[in-house]
Amino acid sequence: MRPSNSFFYFGLVLVLTSLSACKNKHADLILTNGIFHTMDPKGRIAQACAIKDGKIVAVGRTDELLFAFESDSIMDLRGGQVFPGFIDAHCHFYGYAMNQEHVSLVGTTSWEECLSLVEEFSKNHQNAWILGRGWDHTRWAKQQFPDLKVLDQKFPDKPVFLRRIGGHTAIANSKALELAGITTNTKVSGGQIFKKNGRLTGVLLDNAMELVEQVIPKPSDADISRLLIEAEKKLFAVGLTTISDAGLDLHIINLIDSLQRVGLLRIRVYAMANPSPENFDRFLKSGPYNNGRMHVQCFKAYCDGDLGSRGACLLQPYKDEPSNHGLILTPPDSLRAWAAKIYKAGLQMATHCIGDSANRMMLRIYSEVLKGKNDARWRIEHAQVVDTNDFVKFRQYNIWPSVMPIHAISDRQWAEDRVGKERMRGAYAYKTLFVQNNFIAFGSDFPVEDINPILGYHAAIARVDLEDNPYGGFHKEEAVGRDTALRAMTIWAAASNFEDHEKGSIEVGKFADFVVLEKDLSTMPEKQIPYARIRYTILDGKIVFSGAN
Repeated sequence: MRPSNSFFYFGLVLVLTSLSACKNKHADLILTNGIFHTMDPKGRIAQACAIKDGKIVAVGRTDELLFAFESDSIMDLRGGQVFPGFIDAHCHFYGYAMNQEHVSLVGTTSWEECLSLVEEFSKNHQNAWILGRGWDHTRWAKQQFPDLKVLDQKFPDKPVFLRRIGGHTAIANSKALELAGITTNTKVSGGQIFKKNGRLTGVLLDNAMELVEQVIPKPSDADISRLLIEAEKKLFAVGLTTISDAGLDLHIINLIDSLQRVGLLRIRVYAMANPSPENFDRFLKSGPYNNGRMHVQCFKAYCDGDLGSRGACLLQPYKDEPSNHGLILTPPDSLRAWAAKIYKAGLQMATHCIGDSANRMMLRIYSEVLKGKNDARWRIEHAQVVDTNDFVKFRQYNIWPSVMPIHAISDRQWAEDRVGKERMRGAYAYKTLFVQNNFIAFGSDFPVEDINPILGYHAAIARVDLEDNPYGGFHKEEAVGRDTALRAMTIWAAASNFEDHEKGSIEVGKFADFVVLEKDLSTMPEKQIPYARIRYTILDGKIVFSGAN
């Protein structure tokens, strides 16, 4: 909703009280004649912004700023709609970058189509392994997991490992299983090795995938760096200026940090550290690390798997598989021990929880540590299916829900098959989660979903896909308003990362990170939102993407 006129183009009295003292001060860049959606606490709108040393030094009317500042660089935005740089509160930047040299199976409608794409990929790539991601059996006619039989026929001697779209399931051919030492007798905690008629089908669920991943050759730092730099361009093109990478090993954190320090990577990264001995040894001792580009203050844990693969842990069995409750990936004692030492070190914990059983378990563990109201900003990632009796715990312990609105649209055709009509009252319940504390953070989970944050914004407010299905919206009662959605991908996403003092709104003293759009996301027709055109992405007051003609 557009703010009242009393806040429109606010100027000297509220924000520019110091301009008389800094008249003729130099700015590196002055942005003029735009419509700045500041996302400040009162939702005020401005017309211009002055930038110095990568920071915002004034916000107000064009005439006021041109009177108070001089600059060799004045950029007329010609009515462009300016928002704080978009923040993805939960994604997998490193994984997305690595996927650029893997076969993409996204959008395939059958196992046969996947096999055809893998064959074509293998003709043009002479890698030791064939790696891929993106198949989704819920989009296939029979909606059944694939089998390795034909994969073995086509690739008898080269190992193949193909992840499902959600990343919690994969299929491997016999050569890959052999190299991993997997047989029909192999056991794994927190995972499953699928068998049929006494033989391996090649399908691996959750922790079982790690057995194969451990024997896949690691890419060189040079290759990782190249792929990260290429991926960054795509993120800038959709308006992202900060991403929260949900689970990184220390080596990758250090590599990204080194690339940022020499200017080869510019995007800001909130790195959630995997709960590995190396990460615990580093960050429990040293505490938060933040140099403006790389920020580490959080440990990311996994409680359960995903709903599409029936690995999410449920209180009651799956409606479409009554013998199955899903999986707990990490023993509860380990989760409790991690929570205690993370809290003692003054750091943040974020935990992947999909099913209502997993959510209940982690809410209970969090409550034991946090004890009551706090500003620890501990997060539940996904909060996808929550028992209706458990929502209140988010409020009682100030727990942040970090959700991916686009999942509701991707999962809508089969979600009720998994959990039944009754449990859907607490599923993808973003409005209910928001009202607990009046905050929520939005991410995309890319590469599970598209990298474009505007698609998540559209899903959150409209609850329909790009073809306007389903009619009336998917559980439309859980849609959130436009202002809520915009804050969830700007100022609240920043706050979920302890970064609201430096980004997420257009205010003096914060980073000059912006996205400039042709039209106003807060007022344009819902059907047009997914196609909103980005003119510029600006980071530190410098254009890092231009879509202008």
